[in-house]
Amino acid sequence: MQVTVDIPDQFARDLVPEGCDPARVLLEEAVAAAYREGRLTTEQVRVLLGFGYFMQVDSFLAKHEIYDYSVEDFEKDIATLEQLPSGRKALSRT
Repeated sequence: MQVTVDIPDQFARDLVPEGCDPARVLLEEAVAAAYREGRLTTEQVRVLLGFGYFMQVDSFLAKHEIYDYSVEDFEKDIATLEQLPSGRKALSRT
């Protein structure tokens, strides 16, 4: 799908940083919003933005301050750390 958007110059300067491709900036913002709302998967983000590697998706999400790390993920990480020989000592220091 091709979309054409007319943005008055007075607003365009605030929406698109100088030297950046306006189409790319708006695409990235739309993809970030859709991912944040749960409408896109990381694979869809990768394909839409033309990334070859998932590390690029991670970098993109971090750039847009989208962190997919739940309380459940945190609890699993703590449980894993506690199973390591030095894990209990390291965790008890905090």
